[in-house]
Amino acid sequence: MNNRQLFIASSVIIIAAVAVWSYFWIDALFFYILILPFIYMGVMDMIQVRQSIKRNFPLFGRLRYVFEDLRPKIQQYFVESDTDGAPINRNERSVIYQRAKKQIDTIPFGTQLNVYAEGYEWVTHSIAPKDFHKMDHNPRIRFGGEKCTQPYDMSVLNVSAMSFGSLSQNAIEALNAGAKIGGFAHNTGEGGLSPYHLKHGGDIIWQIGTGYFGARSEDGNFSDIAFQQNAIKPNVKMIEIKLSQGAKPGHGGILPAAKNTPEIAAIRLVKPGTTVFSPPFHSAFSTPIELIKFIEKLRTLSGGKPIGFKLCIGRKSEFMSLCKAMVQLNSYPDFITIDGGEGGTGAAPPEFTNFVGMPLLDALAFADNALIGFGIRSKVKLIASGKVLTGFHIMRAMALGADTCNCARAMMMALGCIQALECNKNTCPTGVATQNPALMKGLVIEDKKTRVANFHKNTVESFVELMAATGIDHPEKINRSHVYRRVFMNLVKNYEEIFPTIPEGSLLEGGDAPYDYEEYLKHASAEVFEIV
Repeated sequence: MNNRQLFIASSVIIIAAVAVWSYFWIDALFFYILILPFIYMGVMDMIQVRQSIKRNFPLFGRLRYVFEDLRPKIQQYFVESDTDGAPINRNERSVIYQRAKKQIDTIPFGTQLNVYAEGYEWVTHSIAPKDFHKMDHNPRIRFGGEKCTQPYDMSVLNVSAMSFGSLSQNAIEALNAGAKIGGFAHNTGEGGLSPYHLKHGGDIIWQIGTGYFGARSEDGNFSDIAFQQNAIKPNVKMIEIKLSQGAKPGHGGILPAAKNTPEIAAIRLVKPGTTVFSPPFHSAFSTPIELIKFIEKLRTLSGGKPIGFKLCIGRKSEFMSLCKAMVQLNSYPDFITIDGGEGGTGAAPPEFTNFVGMPLLDALAFADNALIGFGIRSKVKLIASGKVLTGFHIMRAMALGADTCNCARAMMMALGCIQALECNKNTCPTGVATQNPALMKGLVIEDKKTRVANFHKNTVESFVELMAATGIDHPEKINRSHVYRRVFMNLVKNYEEIFPTIPEGSLLEGGDAPYDYEEYLKHASAEVFEIV
């Protein structure tokens, strides 16, 4: 029996008991006055659509909001916990909720951060700023190289990879419907392309993981025919090959048995009710050259759509191996998604979550430099993924080389996620990360799709406002000198000083490679990934 059924049953029993009481004792009116208001509130909780907790837990769900109101009211926005792998803190969540609900997006009383603390960052403004109102409030970046016949103009902020199975049907539908409203892209995650990704017509980035879900044969290997059937769908705008993800690089994906319903198993072509482990490596390729040729193959099978890959950077020499393969074959992915080690997931061993993978800022700067060093930066777009929550985070990522950004945690907040940390147990109380139909009902698509679109719109506009303040009129003009960080109490540096840009072509044969790149370059090979 779920909580809604329990409430209804309890209410019927209580009313019946009071009716029996009143039959024998006339003064039972007091009990009706005491009980009926609570029953009325519970019924109203069940039929309202805006608050998932109250909808799933009538009457008792109100306690969450009571305790929330008792908390301190001082809002310290954008505190610097955003650089670690912890869940989004209360104040960051408040900003996301406000933007999703179109509430007041300003704060009183000035700066509420310790500007002299190590790690404090800021953007340099201009004496001659641009007029925000005359700028494009939803800038787009074109994805697709010379061999791409179906390029895609992507928003600067998009939904990061989250699979159906990890998220509920209603959550997937709300995300995609929100993407349709706002004109941004929705990454499927590695769990396959489900009907819920396609139902509302939002733009799709179809992710192909090591399990090849939705693009596999019965033996689990990659299938050209299965891939092409999905890749040519009009909603699918780009295809992303997942090499690794920030929360568990080198580990492979996990779908807990409790979430592996017959429907999900049919979409993934696996056995229902079992824990599904995606392999940590691909079977379709095993060398840098083979990966680049695989990208060429997918581009052809998809009809010329942008093809790229996603990874959390580990050994720098291996990323350079990929760059060498691109140069050797004169063939390039249309994009590379850089997932920071602080990236999130619904299920992963704590050692992988906390101690494996390069953090996003370091990884972005390195990937950007590597592409510059091999003289191919103009041929490949970079997407940043890893705790991108605000307009400042977008600008910070772009300063280090990102062309666009993906966002997962904040999009889940917009759906109503309260970080109950039940993602891996199938007991998410808000219906976001569960396959339990009773809990899923709490997430009403019509309401949440608007919140997703609102969050995107307001966050992108905040980013554009920052650009205007710095005197910039297009994201491509952002560079590392626009962001500063307090390294120590008495030492401030900009990103160009912290992450110096290397000379164009310096990593090519005969180039003058920077000393801190020489050792990695020596171990990089287009024919094989480094083996120690």
